[in-house]
Amino acid sequence: MAFDSKEKMDRGTILIVDDDDINLAILENIFMPYYNVITAGNGLEGLEKIMADPERLCAVLLDVVMPEMNGMEVLKRLHTNELLRQLPVFLITAEASDDLLEKAYSLGVMDVIGKPIIPYVVLRRVQSVIELFRARKRLSSKVKDQQARLLEQAQQIIQLNQGMIEALATAIEFRSEESGGHVRRIHDITKHILSETEFGKGLNDREIQEIALASILHDVGKIAVPDAILNKPGKLTKEEFEIMKTHTVQGAALLNKIPQLKSQDAYIYATDIARHHHERWDGRGYPDGLRGSEISPWAQVVSLADVYDALSCKRVYKDAFPREKVLDMIRNGECGVFNPKLLDCFFSVEDELSKLYRKDEL
Repeated sequence: MAFDSKEKMDRGTILIVDDDDINLAILENIFMPYYNVITAGNGLEGLEKIMADPERLCAVLLDVVMPEMNGMEVLKRLHTNELLRQLPVFLITAEASDDLLEKAYSLGVMDVIGKPIIPYVVLRRVQSVIELFRARKRLSSKVKDQQARLLEQAQQIIQLNQGMIEALATAIEFRSEESGGHVRRIHDITKHILSETEFGKGLNDREIQEIALASILHDVGKIAVPDAILNKPGKLTKEEFEIMKTHTVQGAALLNKIPQLKSQDAYIYATDIARHHHERWDGRGYPDGLRGSEISPWAQVVSLADVYDALSCKRVYKDAFPREKVLDMIRNGECGVFNPKLLDCFFSVEDELSKLYRKDEL
């Protein structure tokens, strides 16, 4: 039966390495009807052909006793290069001692075939292993494809979830007549402080990413605050301020009622930040009056980021303050007391943070 070039390529290639011309001819005659066959007259030549393109080979038949390099040495080289996991190698030898068998199998040889060669036995043993390797390769390829698709789907879900979180947070900001850029800046400030200063020590990159994502939901509870209070241009009354303060507990409660969010790594950070981003280092914040290290590091960072952004930008109840005034107010505790270590870290990177603001916002 004749094969065209494509059929020959599809049926695979076997490399036979033997210094005996008679053995080469016998093995060629056995496998040529089923595979493309190439040969090598010694171990060194055989190793060079394998290393040149191992992917094209479906099996290697390797004599043991040969000039230049014997079969066991070739086997050791293939083992060192971890090629025996993807390429089945068969030793063909008249000397199948226990010591040789033990060494060959420990290196990863697939089978040891004794001489004299029995054609139908050799053919069946080699074909069975080749089909096994091909099936394993097909399965591995399918698994990799499925993993790639699952990874892509997971990434799409992550992006969708992040987009929904950002949309929700931005909707709240627009409702309070803020720019919508507020949540993006809080995200960037939080991430920068945690990743570029000592205050984020102990947090890995993924945790910092999750905290930064969670930070944009810090004011989500404002959805429960009446418009008349949320957008009041003047100073709030005592009663109105008490209502405004409830956005912290309302935010945490709202996030707790979103089952899809609970499956996200950012959930724990988001609920803590929503509830505690108005706590203060001296215990005079709200809603729980937490003091010092009772406040989580991420809630502390978002608290400072929120104050910095609010002072730096125009709000319905005030104009933006100049940068120097903003820094003085934070340094002097005019907007609440912050962790001294956090303040040191903040001022060490404030030059970079100030670039987040357009000139017309300062």
